[in-house]
Formats: sequence, C-alpha cells, structure tokens
Amino acid sequence: MTVALAATALCVNAIKPVTVDLRPENSEPEEKATLEVYLPEKCDTRGAVVMCPGGGYGFVSVENEGRNWVEWFTDRGIATAVLVYRLPRQRHTVPLADCTAAIECVRQNSAKWGIPSGHTGVMGFSAGGHLASTMATHYGESSRPDFQILIYPVITMDKAITHMGTHDSLIGTEPSTALETLYSNELQVTPQTPPAFIFTCEDDDVVHPDNSIRYYQALTANKVPSELHIYPTGGHGFGFNPRFTYHNQMLWLLESWFNTTVFK
Repeated sequence: MTVALAATALCVNAIKPVTVDLRPENSEPEEKATLEVYLPEKCDTRGAVVMCPGGGYGFVSVENEGRNWVEWFTDRGIATAVLVYRLPRQRHTVPLADCTAAIECVRQNSAKWGIPSGHTGVMGFSAGGHLASTMATHYGESSRPDFQILIYPVITMDKAITHMGTHDSLIGTEPSTALETLYSNELQVTPQTPPAFIFTCEDDDVVHPDNSIRYYQALTANKVPSELHIYPTGGHGFGFNPRFTYHNQMLWLLESWFNTTVFK
C-alpha cells in the first residue's frame, strides 16, 4: 500500500487528496484500486466516509457518485475517501476486499488525519450501494463500518428485483443458490449491522425500490437504527446533481441524520 499527495485537485473546492494505492499483490497489472482521501480544511474533522460509486460492477462512476460529493462532506467536517475499486468480473470477493482495505486504511491513518474513532462509515450508490451494504453485513473483525449510507442501492441478488447487470458481473449468470443468498444483503442483517440512511425514488426503473424496502425491513426487524426515504420521482443515477428535484431535501435529511445518529 503506497500513499502520495495527488498533484492536482479533483474537486471544485480545490482540496488536494491523499491518494492511496490499495491494489493487492495478486491483482492484474491493468487493474486499479485506489483511495482518494480528502480532509476538511475549513473545520475540525468529525468523522470519515468511504464512498463506493456505482456502475453496475462494470465501471466506477467516480465523479457523479464520488468526487462531486467531496465539498459537501468536507465543509461539514467529514473526511471523504473516494474508493475506485477493482471490478469483479465474476470474482465476487474482489470489491469487498478493496472496500475492506479502504476502511482499514482510514482507521490505520486516523491519528495522522485527525479522524475521531467510532465515526468511520461507508456510502454507496447503485452497485456501489450493494458494495457498501455488503461491507456493512460481511465485515471482518477490524473493518465494521460505524454507519452506512445507501443511495438507490442494489441490495439483493433475487432475480425478481435485482439489477441483473450487477448480479451477473458479481456472481455470474448461473450462480449457485448459496452464492445468491450470500450476496442478498437483506438476508445477512444482524443486530450488529451498523445504522443506516437509505434514499431512493419510487420511479427508479433501473434498481427497483423494493431493494431498499427489503433492507430497511430487515434492519428494523433486527432493531438497527435506520431511516428510509422514498421520494416519488427522480429515477436513478442522480448522484449529487443539483437538478435532481429533491436534491436539497436529500442533503438536509442526510445532515440531520448525521447530527442525530452518527455524531449524537
């Protein structure tokens, strides 16, 4: 794992990220696994979020569902670590390995970066939401997120409502029932699953909102503090787009959740 200051800023507020190479030794030469860590400059750091952009496990939507969020988070004292994870290509353990390495990297550097303990979580969009919820339900001893934020997430591998591109890229076109169950994260929730904020739209025709509903039901059944917000329109993939009709409401709800649940 190597750490270096990036030469140029990648977000509108000109914060220069610390860039960490997360690639394991057995990765393919052309594969990328990097973590761009943006630290608050205007205020004290209250916590950190590892961001998992979407892309159906076929690409990584690093701008719309990653870097574009940096200024909003860092202005609120939240370090933002944008994860560019390796694509699975049916190697179902690969994205989770990179997300695990990202969480552990943030924690290992928390003293140097001024990140308080107990306030490092994960955020994901679409297939990145599947990765974030996988991190929240399949974590190891040192990698449990302290919170999870899921925006129009893929949750289940149930073919009735999953996003089939995400399903096939992660576990293949003819996986075993056991593998589909393993990565149906609504079935993996326990009382130890971290608190969740979930946001989606009723008219999402890419990732059915029942993904979010099933996960929320599993969380509440296990008494995990959770919020689910379903807005009537907006579709899929709006990310940080200010033209999304409910953009301001989403940000207000998210900030309120941080103040009442994460930083209480």
